[in-house]
Amino acid sequence: MKCQSIIIIISTILISEVCLAQNETAVVDDFKISATTQEEKQFPQVNSEGRMRVQIAAPEALKVQLDVGAVKYDLIKDANGVWTGESAPQDEGFHYYQLNIDGASVPDPGSMYFYGASRWGSGIEIPAKDQDFYAVKNVPHGEVRELIYFSKSNNLMRRCFIYTPPGYNKETKRYPVLYLQHGRGENETGWSNQGHANLIMDNLIAEGKAMPFIIVMDNGTWTPPKQSAEVTQEQRAKGGWPPKGWVDAFSKTLLEDIIPMIDANYRTLADQSHRALAGLSMGGMQTRVITLANTNVFSYVGMFSGGSISLEDLKSAPDFKEKTKLLFVSYGSRELENRREGFGGDPLANTESLKKIGLNTHFYVSPLTAHEWQSWRRSLYEFAPLLFKK
Repeated sequence: MKCQSIIIIISTILISEVCLAQNETAVVDDFKISATTQEEKQFPQVNSEGRMRVQIAAPEALKVQLDVGAVKYDLIKDANGVWTGESAPQDEGFHYYQLNIDGASVPDPGSMYFYGASRWGSGIEIPAKDQDFYAVKNVPHGEVRELIYFSKSNNLMRRCFIYTPPGYNKETKRYPVLYLQHGRGENETGWSNQGHANLIMDNLIAEGKAMPFIIVMDNGTWTPPKQSAEVTQEQRAKGGWPPKGWVDAFSKTLLEDIIPMIDANYRTLADQSHRALAGLSMGGMQTRVITLANTNVFSYVGMFSGGSISLEDLKSAPDFKEKTKLLFVSYGSRELENRREGFGGDPLANTESLKKIGLNTHFYVSPLTAHEWQSWRRSLYEFAPLLFKK
């Protein structure tokens, strides 16, 4: 009996040592500084597996974690009070993250900061196999301009960012305009900072794949009613969310302030046939409501991870089919895999049903991505070449 116990103990130790060795070799140690790491900082880092590694000095802390993708990873403290640790492999592209120090969530002082999740915080760029389409290249570049303006409809000062294509300052011709909206918890900085919309356009234009056009990126944030916290997922699936009228304020700002201001101050082709509206997530949902209600304003419609338009919707907008030159709907493949029934119906089926009645539709799926910026970068890359073709 004693011999059996000894054998069991020895076997357990050997198994533990083997598992420990496997864990130690599981992480490929080829970490490099991320594209989103601040200058002169050494962390955060990423490796070839898509893992991220962070490090922070917090000698008096009792527990430090890395929080990314709604998963927390414990960091390990060394003799000098420096905490270091890694995540599991992440999807390619951009991800928000934060550090949790003794229960307090804080930005990583080593990363650049981005506005997302309704706060300025940390972001990590996991190198993507197709990152070339938004890489900084030696090609003619446009400009991203910050414009501060007074909104009469809101009686307050606002700002937007405007992309003008290469050559805009040297030419006298007029350009079409894409109004491009961010998602919930983000703001007007998202598409140029996280999305690299300007670089995507610069590269497409340089390759002759897209027409040059202006992009306007404004803030479409709305404040949900207090009772929204009580709305369950089941209630959302049945409809009735977002609440009726939720897009009215931004729609009024867009139609009465933003578009007239852009047409008055930039060389635009100021008509419906040269105007597009698109957005991601919440911005896609806003696009759906606004374009159905204003068919005389926009002729190109883009919805990235933001629902779809159905045959039923056209009953309240009978001229949408005749006046819309393109309806583009996209999702990340992981979104479609995990999509619940009831949230506006099947987006692919809806889009195909509109194609059958003669509407020019395009459905795009971003491979191996979810509700995240890589899906939306790819969506813009696919959407932009379809716009404003003669």
